[in-house]
Amino acid sequence: QVQLLESGGGSVQAGGSLRLSCAASRYTSGATIMGWFRQGLGMGRESLATIYTQSGDTMYAASVKGRFIISRDNTKKTVYLQMNNLRPEDTAMYYCAAWALGESDHKYWGQGTQVTVSS
Repeated sequence: QVQLLESGGGSVQAGGSLRLSCAASRYTSGATIMGWFRQGLGMGRESLATIYTQSGDTMYAASVKGRFIISRDNTKKTVYLQMNNLRPEDTAMYYCAAWALGESDHKYWGQGTQVTVSS
């Protein structure tokens, strides 16, 4: 079992920045991938950014590429999401997830942290 704890959400005005953190109790037995997702009110869950914890390789959704940066600190088993130039449409509950390479159907999820961007 992997437990994830997100922090760093809050309220910010459009154009502002926030940094989310996700601390994992441990990494998976296989190569661990971690990612950030969000779910707006009445909307489906959207994948935003993914990082391979071993290599540091990253992937981004088009909606956040160039504004959000995912990074990790393996010594702390923590993944970050730096969010810049925030927009009202970024308002959502943000979730961290972890899974082993090849096991994307079996993700561990955090409890979520709310981000609200006002215009």
